[in-house]
Formats: sequence, C-alpha cells, structure tokens
Amino acid sequence: MSRKGEMGTKKVLVVGGTGYLGQHLLQGFSEIQGITPYELAFTYNSFPPRPLLDAFPGSLAFHVDLKTGAGFHSISHQFGKPDVVVNCAALSVPRACEKDPDAATSINVPTSLVNWLSSFTQNDITLLIHLSTDQVYEGVKSFYKEEDEALPVNVYGKSKVAAEQFISEKWTNFAILRSSIIFGPQTVSPVPKSLPIQWIDGVLSKGDKVEFFYDEYRCPVYVKDVVAVIRTLTEKWLSESKKMQLLLNVGGPDRVSRVQMAEAVAQIRGHDSSLIKPVSASSVDRGVMSPADISMDITKLVQTLNISPTPFKDGVKLTLAAEANLLSHRWSDKVPVAPKFIHCSVLKPKSYSFVQIPSEL
Repeated sequence: MSRKGEMGTKKVLVVGGTGYLGQHLLQGFSEIQGITPYELAFTYNSFPPRPLLDAFPGSLAFHVDLKTGAGFHSISHQFGKPDVVVNCAALSVPRACEKDPDAATSINVPTSLVNWLSSFTQNDITLLIHLSTDQVYEGVKSFYKEEDEALPVNVYGKSKVAAEQFISEKWTNFAILRSSIIFGPQTVSPVPKSLPIQWIDGVLSKGDKVEFFYDEYRCPVYVKDVVAVIRTLTEKWLSESKKMQLLLNVGGPDRVSRVQMAEAVAQIRGHDSSLIKPVSASSVDRGVMSPADISMDITKLVQTLNISPTPFKDGVKLTLAAEANLLSHRWSDKVPVAPKFIHCSVLKPKSYSFVQIPSEL
C-alpha cells in the first residue's frame, strides 16, 4: 500500500457545495464512505440549506467569501488541510458576468483559494480539481480538443481562461475540467435555477409552442458522470501520490442542438414534437455573445480515466425517471410539491422560448 493509503481518513473539501454539482458531489463521496473513508467539508456563500445539512450530517459546512478569502481560516482550524479540493464555485451566468466583469474575475479566478492552500507548510500538496467550461472555446468548429486555442467570446469564458492560467502558474497539482452543460436529477436541497431537462419537460407538457435554437451545439454531460470523473481523479491521487497537471474536456458523447435536446425529451415523455419551433440563436438578443458550436472531443477523458460518459438520450431517461421517483416519494410523504423548474409566469401566453432557460445553458 502506498504511503498515502496508510495515513487513514482523507479530507475532501467541496468549494461551492450548495450548488448543483456541489450537492451531487457530496452525495457521490458519501455513498463510498464504507469503501474509502473520507472526511467531507463544503463551503457556502449565503447559508447552508437545512435539507443539505440533514442529508450529510457528517460533513462540515463553512461560510466563505471567495472574493476576500474570509472563512478559509476557520476551515484550517476546524477541518485542517484537505487532501483534495474540488472548486465548483463560480459566477456562471454569462449575462451577469458581462454586466460585472470585476465580480466575474474575483469569483471565477480562485486567487483566495490558492493563496489559502499555499499557507499550509506540509510537504504533501493538495490536489485541486477545478471546474472550467466549454465556453473557453470560440465556437467556430465542431469537437474542440484540449490543445485547441482558447478564444472565448464573452466575459464568462474569459474569466474561466484566466482561472485556468492562474492555476497552471500558481499550483503544481491540479486537474482542470472543461465542462459542458451539466444535466441530471434535482439535488437534495433544490437549487433555484431551472434545470435544462426538467424545464424542457415542463414547458412542453403545457401544450404550447416553444422556441429552441437549432444552430448552437454543446455536448451535455450527465451529472453523475462528472461526479465519477472527480471521484476517479481523487482516488488516483490518493492511491498513487503522483502530482498531475491535467486538462480535460468533460462532456457527453453526443453533439446536440437545443432543438435536438427538446426532441429527445419529447420522444421519451411522449410530448407532441410539433410544439418544438426551431429558431436561430441570432434571432434573440440575450445581452451577451454566445459561441455557436462548442462541442468537445472527449477522447482524452475516456483514455486517461477509462470513463465512458452516458449518451444524451440515456441521461435524459435517467433524469426523468429520477424526477418521477422524487415526486412519487414526496406525494407519499404528503409534502406539497411546487414545480420549481417551470417559470411560465415570466413568459407570454402561448409563446415560450428556450432563451428563458438561464443563459449559462
């Protein structure tokens, strides 16, 4: 057994643990407690949701201001030096980044996090797993590879490129994951943003025409595949103790447009596909430039970690099945359920548009 394997319990810190991916990560690490002992901690920005604290009672929650670094000191004293840090925190709404570039930079470039990690004097260097985005690519071709030049077209993408460069220059043990749209089941503590598959299902179920872009392409990735990637990287570091400087595209195997996403949901749920109205992305002013085709080549991911991401339609089926089970359990517990993923009140009757989904999608 390696030296690190003999040291007992390992510490994993999820920065941004109350967000969508962060909550799924806490669940993913908790599920393997009996196999590999992990001490878990997570950070939050505003407040830790009670359902999340109840679901993971063994995890420590810390309030951290990523702009100033306030709160990291408490982690040092109460949790100690983490073996692995997963940074999921970000200002990820492109329109918001465009309006406040300084905020985008201060949050998305993990200066305070890396400075805090640098304060530890132990010889073992923490593995930093950082979530980046497919929006670092310009969007003028299909299936970008990691070695392709990053030429983002908006402030959000530029801030994420700056983050990648900062980490590469300031830290010696890292994995940067350029993620596409992440989709999947709702979290333990429901997140406020609309989830893509649930939103599509919700608006199509109302029987009204809905506009979807036919000329923007992504490689949506099932959330549990992202969790598997992060768990694999974590276990690799803890078992081998070999530093890594890794950059990976993390997407699903399918290049799809918004129209094709909607068609998949309609087919699986039995909705009328004629409700899907294809429109060009150029027909809508979203207040921010958006890359047209940022589909990604994931060959390196598959070969490096021996992980094969879930096909898009299979992921949609898993997502909708999980939502059905969740609703069933809530009704059986006699808990009223509000359709959190449908925001029709902000739309004109009989006129829905995919652009109403948060623009980070």
